Amino acid sequence: MLSNLASSIKTRMAHVKKYRANVKTGNWNEDLRLEEDAIKEYLEKKERGELAAQKVDFLKQNILSPVKLSVTTDGRLHFGDVVMLVNTGGENRECSTVSINADTASLTKIPSPGIQAPCGISAGRDIQPCTRTAFIITSVDGSPEGSNLLFDQSFALKTTSGFARGVYLTSDLQSFQKCAKKSRLQEVNLVDDCSFLSWWKIVHFDPQERLENEGQPVPANVKVLVVHCKTNQALAVLGDHVLWTAYGKEYEVTAHTFLDSHRAEQDNNHWILCTSDPAGVGLVFLNHPVSVTNNKELTQANPE
Repeated sequence: MLSNLASSIKTRMAHVKKYRANVKTGNWNEDLRLEEDAIKEYLEKKERGELAAQKVDFLKQNILSPVKLSVTTDGRLHFGDVVMLVNTGGENRECSTVSINADTASLTKIPSPGIQAPCGISAGRDIQPCTRTAFIITSVDGSPEGSNLLFDQSFALKTTSGFARGVYLTSDLQSFQKCAKKSRLQEVNLVDDCSFLSWWKIVHFDPQERLENEGQPVPANVKVLVVHCKTNQALAVLGDHVLWTAYGKEYEVTAHTFLDSHRAEQDNNHWILCTSDPAGVGLVFLNHPVSVTNNKELTQANPE
């Protein structure tokens, strides 16, 4: 009988909790230390501004800061002018501008905050002059600053100094290892050095008028072609290849000449080098829209 009683007591005791709810079990001390270390690391990164959200805010604050574009009084483009490269859009894409596609991985703080090359580009849909969209027309043949840029004359496109670091728009022959990510066409990016790979030229919009305009001053704020000197491929924006960047939905930019059935370049290759409106605030392109039909009129309105 005693054995039965002991067995019954033992069975009941098996279902009774032997410790309180607040008793720590397992590797509680190690878990506590790990949690404390994680909090400490988070606070240290926050103090140094190294959190992902802080990096994104820092990047956008600097790269989206406003930039004053050049004002042309004679209607022409000059060496040293600060311009925007705008594509007016097409059937499957909106108006967009060549933009620095920098992310937090390309940020550097040594010796001063800025982006580091090589850096990608894209066609942003925000048509605002800022550090991200401004380029300087730079001489590569010794032409003095302020002199006219001529059709078929070699030049370079350089970002502004400071946060954008004055890097050059560059392209090279397409290869299996070096090509645009989406389209696999000829890649365009930004690099530190100004070599022959960074040379471009402006070609007249109308194929039938290119010979007679060769060597003439390039008018500002009209449609032209921007052609890479080494590969003879025209700068293009691709509406069917979308990039999701830190700045939203954008389009891929490449160097590739798109021809229609008449052997004329398509609107993917049409660019306007925009300047500020001398008569008011904003861009000449936005305040005085230019259509394809009056490109010739504007060119002839600024004779030598």
